[in-house]
Amino acid sequence: MYATIEFKGKQYKAEKGVVLTVDKLDAEKGAKLDIDTVLLVSDGDKISVGAPYVKGAKVKVVVEDSFRDKKVLVFKYKSKKDYHRTIGHRQQYTKVRVEDIVIA
Repeated sequence: MYATIEFKGKQYKAEKGVVLTVDKLDAEKGAKLDIDTVLLVSDGDKISVGAPYVKGAKVKVVVEDSFRDKKVLVFKYKSKKDYHRTIGHRQQYTKVRVEDIVIA
């Protein structure tokens, strides 16, 4: 059984027991969340597609950990103008574990 969910503007494939890496959440470690923006649910041979969301379907997740990704360096340069800038960025993410997929 799997579901396609929309969370914080992005789509993820959720299966029971899978750890998803999503954009940073302001939730503590161990917090439980219900995601009800389910786009598609597949139960083996039966597939339910929402318009835009499947009614009554939920994905239950638990917050595992928050972390920062590797640093990405951005280098700006203009030739013959003595202009160069180096900027670094580290994106923040949260790992969530899918506990259960509920179909109405």
